[in-house]
Amino acid sequence: MSTQFKFHKNSSDYDSRSSVKVTDLLTRLNEEKKIEKKRNLALGVAAVSAVTVFGIILTI
Repeated sequence: MSTQFKFHKNSSDYDSRSSVKVTDLLTRLNEEKKIEKKRNLALGVAAVSAVTVFGIILTI
């Protein structure tokens, strides 16, 4: 899974003690999982398409 996150230093994201909210982390994790699933699906479709086209070319 990708570990690159965009951090923004907004006063609303951090309180005065600089603590991290667990719900924010879980939300970010779920968003990253969705993006990763889409990337994996696209990669799988591309691989299957390439194999199919290669097979069609070999049969001609």
